[in-house]
Amino acid sequence: MESPLRFILFFFVVGVAAVYVHIYLYRRLFRDTSDSRAWRLTGKVLLTALCLPLLLSWVVTRVLPSAFAIAIMSWTWMGVAVYLLLSLAALGGVRWLVARTRGHRGIIPPAPVAASGPASPETARTPSLAELSITVPPPAVDEDRRRFLARATAGGAVLAAGGLTGYGMWSAFHPPVVNEVTVRLPGLPKALDGFSIVHVSDIHVGPIIQRRFMDELVSRCNALKPDLVAITGDLVDGTVSDLGHSVAALQNLKARAGTHFITGNHEYYWNAGTWADALSGLGITVLRNRHVTIGDAGGAFDLVGVDDWSMRNGPQGYNLDAALAGRDPGRAAVLLAHQPSNWDVAAKAGMGLQLSGHTHGGQFFPFTVAVSAIWKHDAGLFQEGDRHLYVSRGTGFWGPPLRVAAPSEIVKVTLLA
Repeated sequence: MESPLRFILFFFVVGVAAVYVHIYLYRRLFRDTSDSRAWRLTGKVLLTALCLPLLLSWVVTRVLPSAFAIAIMSWTWMGVAVYLLLSLAALGGVRWLVARTRGHRGIIPPAPVAASGPASPETARTPSLAELSITVPPPAVDEDRRRFLARATAGGAVLAAGGLTGYGMWSAFHPPVVNEVTVRLPGLPKALDGFSIVHVSDIHVGPIIQRRFMDELVSRCNALKPDLVAITGDLVDGTVSDLGHSVAALQNLKARAGTHFITGNHEYYWNAGTWADALSGLGITVLRNRHVTIGDAGGAFDLVGVDDWSMRNGPQGYNLDAALAGRDPGRAAVLLAHQPSNWDVAAKAGMGLQLSGHTHGGQFFPFTVAVSAIWKHDAGLFQEGDRHLYVSRGTGFWGPPLRVAAPSEIVKVTLLA
């Protein structure tokens, strides 16, 4: 179980960062662009009104599910704020570089001090430093030019952030791309050569992703004519009573070997056991630290499922040993694990392929860069020897409805003998 202290520390750090970001946005967008008291007051009120719901959204939506509308606006603003911050920093950097190159930063050089009269050779002398410091006026700042540059920078940042946010939202709501990969699975019988698995992950059915999205997703999965469908966690962000109708679309999936599900960390926020029962009621096989055999006497492999890695220390969490108990180690195996953690151990335990998600591939820039730095296996297909790992970028999205440089995906994996 995750430590409460860890959650508190995480949200404290995130909260402090969010406050400082909003203070920075106020200074650049409002304080630096006008001396008007009304304008500055508007900025303070607006950014406070945008910051507070963002700080409280995670907690409020768990106490008041009806407050999800506020959360959606807050999460969308989060994406806008990130791109405003990046745009202001980039344009400010360009502005500084140009000023540095030209040797001029909005400062008017001092005018030369006029001589009081012609000096004779007898009276001419070199002025002292003290005299120079008194007679040479300090450089004057061109306030009009500085204000113009501040407004130009703010306007450019707003346009850039608006464009990136618009593209990101279009990409998020655009149908997931289909990526097809082939994997040679050690020990797979020739009778199952060409067996196909459609892999979806991190759909995050919730206040934004609902039945219409799910119906379209099911249609696209069925068009791939899979032998098996694997859902590797983070299916939902809400309760069974609120989201049951949307998730029920999954019972329309058509696959010869059925649809199989494992938990992700988000299922534990909304009672993983209740969701496991609900999905079982839809005819979906829920693998909680257990395995099933796919195929028949003519050829088979094991499909192994584990609970989420983040719950490995809890009473019901990741337990690879329990999932493998009683399994024939000579049979080919595919592991479903929400997070791409522990892959090296799973591979040594005989898992020829692991299907995971969780990372979203970063979901939108610049988090794509951060996730790539944090996770050794952030997105895509990885191979070590004859063992493979595929990490999905996710089929939906979480938080800000944005996808930039990390489009959502449906993955069709074809197994080769």
